[in-house]
Amino acid sequence: MVTHIRAQLPVDGSGPAPEVCRICKNARGNATYLFREMMIGYRDEFEYFQCGDCECLQISKIPRDMRKYYPKEYHSFQPGRRRAGVMAWLRMERNRCLVFRGGLGSLVNRWFPNEPMRSLHDARARRQMRILDVGSGAGALLCDLSELGFRRLLGVDRYVAQEIEYPNGVRIVKGTIYDLAGEWDLVMFHHSFEHLPDPLETLIAASRLLSPDGVCLIRTPTVTSFAWEHYRTDWVQADAPRHFFVHSTKSMAVLAGRAGFSVVGIVYDSSAFQFWGSEQYRAGIPLLSTRSHAINPRAAPFSPTEIREFQRRAVQLNQDGLGDAAAYYLRKDDCRELPE
Repeated sequence: MVTHIRAQLPVDGSGPAPEVCRICKNARGNATYLFREMMIGYRDEFEYFQCGDCECLQISKIPRDMRKYYPKEYHSFQPGRRRAGVMAWLRMERNRCLVFRGGLGSLVNRWFPNEPMRSLHDARARRQMRILDVGSGAGALLCDLSELGFRRLLGVDRYVAQEIEYPNGVRIVKGTIYDLAGEWDLVMFHHSFEHLPDPLETLIAASRLLSPDGVCLIRTPTVTSFAWEHYRTDWVQADAPRHFFVHSTKSMAVLAGRAGFSVVGIVYDSSAFQFWGSEQYRAGIPLLSTRSHAINPRAAPFSPTEIREFQRRAVQLNQDGLGDAAAYYLRKDDCRELPE
């Protein structure tokens, strides 16, 4: 099965763009789009198509060598800044309260949000859980969980330079989910699932590794959103060519069903990024430009008032189910409720 799906996703130069959706097999009404690489600013062009049925947006051909698009400065490869003193305490308290709820952390999160931690609360994470982070990068999230008392943690990422083992016991394996064994209570993909060329096989592998009552958490961009409808090829979350599949809520349900899962919950968690990032792309400003809000807010073409308005709109879109990023909670079909 792995060979079959991978054969459907041609590498650049290997042939014509696929006419059939790789998620639902639909061949009618598929729309083609041309995107530019705008995170780094190469402006290389890539063809994508959106399925006319399940609405999944997918790349037509994968570049032969993706290393160019994952430089060593890529954000997920950075281990994260370990602050000391009051800031370290506030960060840890914020994280603790987001995962286990209550107290000062909820207030701190208004100013220093951490959606990965909040999503772990919705997955009902507990310290005794065995947690696997697929596409973990350098493991910043797992290190934060270690600070909260989680001990059974493992990360895997195909693009890290080498295996990493931290003094706190967190280990990051260089490889893919297919290289792993064991049983895990929570298998999570924090904005890594869209980078994978074989989503069905990945979910099947996740099911194999998941305990009978375990949870698969996928946080990913979604085309079921205002931002995709409004910005189209300037939408920052398309992130060509790194994002191979950008799902709709329908395509995620179809894919989950094919892998023996059910989607038991969806929480929208988009941010102001969908607006200022897309507006920058529309103006020709790459994400890593010195004029970008991500790099130098003072040089970016947005006032503090505009950024606050972007964030307000993001909150409203999340409430309306139209944010451009969502957390999907999957359970095996024979266990459709989140564990108590």
